[in-house]
Amino acid sequence: MSFNHQTKVAFLGMGLMGSRMASRLLNAGFQVAVWNRKSAACDSLVAQGATKLDLKDIGQYPIVLSCLADDFAVQAVINQIEEYLQPKQVIVDFSSLSVDKTQSLAKLVQAKQTTWIDSPVSGGTIGAEQGTLVIFAGGNAQVIQNLSIIYDVLSQRVTRMGETGTGQATKICNQLIVAANSTLIAEAVALASLSGVDTSLLAPALAGGFADSKPFQILAPRMATHTFEPVQWKVQTLSKDLNNAVKLAEQFNLEIPVATHALSQLKDHQNNGFSEADLATVIQHVEAK
Repeated sequence: MSFNHQTKVAFLGMGLMGSRMASRLLNAGFQVAVWNRKSAACDSLVAQGATKLDLKDIGQYPIVLSCLADDFAVQAVINQIEEYLQPKQVIVDFSSLSVDKTQSLAKLVQAKQTTWIDSPVSGGTIGAEQGTLVIFAGGNAQVIQNLSIIYDVLSQRVTRMGETGTGQATKICNQLIVAANSTLIAEAVALASLSGVDTSLLAPALAGGFADSKPFQILAPRMATHTFEPVQWKVQTLSKDLNNAVKLAEQFNLEIPVATHALSQLKDHQNNGFSEADLATVIQHVEAK
């Protein structure tokens, strides 16, 4: 099946990422219907030209996009729409899920002759706003190619990583690096501060060196100044992704001690009331020790 700008698109999940991605599709001229568990999150998109979606009408949309919180949230939504799915529909899941859940959901919708493409993204809210996300896709190669009209609006690059689940496995590896690195960045900023360093200079001073990275350039200035708004990455999101990494490694009897320790730090911080807070607040967890 080929798609064009007249193809109707349903987008499920208007969180930090989904709302920005849906906005880009609207600006690109797509007909987009939006849904969110808390419907008020759809209001700004409706004002922009989207329509509110009743999940019972999901069968009217050849392309169904989803960007939801976790395995549980995606399973809950699929449970609601499964009976309404139609043959030849394509579900493109931008959520970050476990590999096992992705593969089980793909099999579930396949029984309805619906195709599942796992398409987790990296690039944060800035990438979602600017259309510069990178996407790791898993599933049917031809379908992924046909989705380029959607991907081109949202991303700078899409790489098919293999069959169903490999997109999620790639994202898990990506998040392993990002999440573990975030705790190390917090430790570096705290150590620099105690050593008398003007930590506001860390990001420009280290730019271009071997310690530099996009997360460093985003997190270090926010940590140095304790600037935690607006929320760009939620602590619970990175904790969930890192937990998926540790569980996946366990399936292969692979020890990943650095990631395991970072997960412990993030879980402690999350349990101290920072679940919905920005990832940069991890500096407070380090400083409190």
